[in-house]
Amino acid sequence: MDESKLRRLVERVTGDMGAAFGAATVMLGDRLGLWKALAGAGPLTPEELAGRTGTDPRLIAEWLAAQAAAGYVDYADGVYTLTDEQAAVFADDSSPAFMVGFAEVIGSVHRDEAKVARAYRGEEPLGWGDHDPALFRGAERSFRSGYAANLTVRWIPALDGVEARLLAGARVADVGCGHGTSTLVMAAAYPESRFTGFDQHGESIARARGLAEREGLAGRVRFERADASAYPGNGYDLVCLFDCLHDMGDPVGALRHVRATLAGDGTVLLVEPFATGRLPDDFTPVGRVFRNASATVCVPSAISQGGTEVLGAQAGPERLLSVARRAGFTRAREAAATPINLVLELRP
Repeated sequence: MDESKLRRLVERVTGDMGAAFGAATVMLGDRLGLWKALAGAGPLTPEELAGRTGTDPRLIAEWLAAQAAAGYVDYADGVYTLTDEQAAVFADDSSPAFMVGFAEVIGSVHRDEAKVARAYRGEEPLGWGDHDPALFRGAERSFRSGYAANLTVRWIPALDGVEARLLAGARVADVGCGHGTSTLVMAAAYPESRFTGFDQHGESIARARGLAEREGLAGRVRFERADASAYPGNGYDLVCLFDCLHDMGDPVGALRHVRATLAGDGTVLLVEPFATGRLPDDFTPVGRVFRNASATVCVPSAISQGGTEVLGAQAGPERLLSVARRAGFTRAREAAATPINLVLELRP
C-alpha cells in the first residue's frame, strides 16, 4: 500500500465529509433566516446574530464557526461578516450564483437513501414523484435564478427567429415543467404569447398553478398534469424541455411526440445539464454534482418508467443530438452553453 496515496485519499474524503455536513448547516441557516440576517449587516458577534434571529447564542456561535471553517463567512477578532459574494451564494434567492437549493436537493437524497437502495436492488421502483418533497422545493430554488438570468436573455435569443415569434404572439408548451419556474419566466417576458406547462407530478402542477396566481400570470399560463409522451395539443410554435429529458424512460419516444405536436415551422428548446459525454473529461466539480444526482434521482426515475434508453444527467451533446435525430428531427444544433447547461435547438 502506498501510504502517501492513502493519506491524500483520506484527506480528500475528510474534506468531502465536512462538505456533506455543511450542506445540512447551510439549509439550517436558510431555515432560521441566518443568511439573510447576516447579509448587508456588517460584522456581527454570535450574540448579535442570535438576537436578530431569535436563536440560541451558543448554538449560533458553533454554526458561525462551522461556516467560517468552510469559507462561507469571514471571521476576524470575534466577529463574522457575510461578504457580497457570499451573500450572492447563500442569501439572495434571485442571484444566478444562489446555491442553497442544491443543499435542499442533497438533503432530500439523504432522506431517501433507503428508497434508493431498494431501487438499486430491484425491489421497488423510484420515480421522480416518490422522492421526499425537499427534492421538488430544492429543484425549484436551484433552477429558478438560472432560468431568470439566462432563459429570455441568452437562450431564446440564440434560437433562430424564435424571440420575434414570442414577441408577436406564439403558442408554447413547457414539457416536464415541474413547479413552472421556466414557464413563468417566459410568460413574464413575452406577454403576447400563451403558455402551457405539462408535468406528470400532480403536486408540482398544483404548486405551479399557485405560483402563476401569485405572480398575476394565470390568465396567460395554464398548467396541466400530463406525461411527456402524451400531452395534448398541437401546432405549438415552441416546445421547451428544461433539465428533464434525461429523467424519462423513453427519451426518443418523448421527443417523437414533441415533434408531432409542433407547428410545421416550430422549434424545440432542449436544455440539459452540461457535459461533454466523455467520462474522463466530465470528472469535474460540476460533473461530480450531476453524476451523484443522476445516480440517486435521474437514472432511478428513468428506470422506473421502463428505461428503454437511460440517458443519465451527463449524456453530452453528441448523444442528445443522436436521440433528436432518431426522434425525427432533421435539424439539430447546440445553440448555447453555460458552465452547468447545454442548450440545443431542434427543428423538424
